[in-house]
Amino acid sequence: MSVPQSAVVWFRRDLRLTDHPALLAAAQASDHVLGVFVLDRSLWRRAGAPRRAFLAGALADLSDRLDGRLAVLHGDPARAIVGAARHVGAATVHVSAEFTPYGTARDQRVSAALAEHGVGWAATGSAYAVAPGRIRKADGTPYRVFTPFSRAWRAHGWRPPAADAGPIRWLEYDGPHRTRLPEQPSTGTSLPTPTEAAARRRWRAFLDHDLAEYDVHRDRPDLDRTSRMSAYLHLGLIHPRTLLADLGDRRGAGPDRFRTELCWREFYADVLFAEPSSAWESYDPRWAAFPWDDDKARFAAWQHGRTGFPIVDAGMRQLRAEGWMHSRLRMIVASFLVKDLHLPWQWGARHFMDLLVDADVASNNHGWQWTAGSGTDAAPYFRVFNPITQGQRFDPAGDYVRRWVPELRGLAGPAVHQPGRERPPGYPAPMVDHQAERIDALRRYEQIRG
Repeated sequence: MSVPQSAVVWFRRDLRLTDHPALLAAAQASDHVLGVFVLDRSLWRRAGAPRRAFLAGALADLSDRLDGRLAVLHGDPARAIVGAARHVGAATVHVSAEFTPYGTARDQRVSAALAEHGVGWAATGSAYAVAPGRIRKADGTPYRVFTPFSRAWRAHGWRPPAADAGPIRWLEYDGPHRTRLPEQPSTGTSLPTPTEAAARRRWRAFLDHDLAEYDVHRDRPDLDRTSRMSAYLHLGLIHPRTLLADLGDRRGAGPDRFRTELCWREFYADVLFAEPSSAWESYDPRWAAFPWDDDKARFAAWQHGRTGFPIVDAGMRQLRAEGWMHSRLRMIVASFLVKDLHLPWQWGARHFMDLLVDADVASNNHGWQWTAGSGTDAAPYFRVFNPITQGQRFDPAGDYVRRWVPELRGLAGPAVHQPGRERPPGYPAPMVDHQAERIDALRRYEQIRG
């Protein structure tokens, strides 16, 4: 009579039960499965309150779907995973592969520790439709520019969603390193519902109502017609391969633009995988010599939406209220910080990582570098967003600004973007002269171009 096999599934950025290749592999190879999540202190401490709250809610939902049998572990991941695997006699620990600098180093350490105890390690699937490192140029080197990467990504293609794992016999766990589910901290922000079901509802609503005109409306924060899938993708409550499968053969500018946005996420993950130091160091080494300012007072005004530029202030206040910011506004406020205030992109990236519920180091930090000019684009130093004309173009009636900057609600229509003499008491005057700062930014960039 054979001894029933057991396996461990270590959930990380894949907190779902559908389209989950690692879970499918564990279910096919074993009679019993232990689902675990490790509260890694080094990651938990670095996550801002919105991300911790969203994660806590997602873990509670996952535990409910596992009949309350999700084992939340604490402590060093190597010791916690080894302890859990040995406690249940698991033959293998199954994971979705990680590609961030921290995740790669951690997984190497954990798999080596498991091997010392005769426990296998199986990495199946990842958080991406095409795993970082898979797509390379003809000479074997990674892509440094998005457009050719995008062509190669589309030509490479991706697998269909993984099959349903079917009924799983989840193991109870009362072994070492066990702790309680984390409580959801109070954030003061309005967060999306952190469940797999909510992710699918939101996606279906976007497909039905907003996808067709996504290319037209995606840059309009006043309309709020984006997918809002970023937080769900970050924790793996839904997989990009699922989204791509649902897009299927839909043609048109809207679906094609959405595929391109998914590709940007995969491009930045690939860039970080190839250049781990680019998480916090400028991708272009010339930028190590850039003459940044060091003005904490200006930075604080930007953080709290008190710059005197309505569209910038609206975006920064939305960030604090929702743990999220419209993608067009992310570029506008980033450009203002680095090109009008001349402050390091790392300052802004860290602030975003603290407050964004969808904060992803690859997308966030390389998006900041794209705006700053230190990233993967060929000549981005020419891009200096004018915060007034950006507001007039993408919030033409001023509705977005009036929603987030109540001091300006008395101003009708597009006048809200240039309060001028009608500036109400309590709302600050512009903290800089944009045209003068634009000239200064270009002068500074010329110093490092070589």
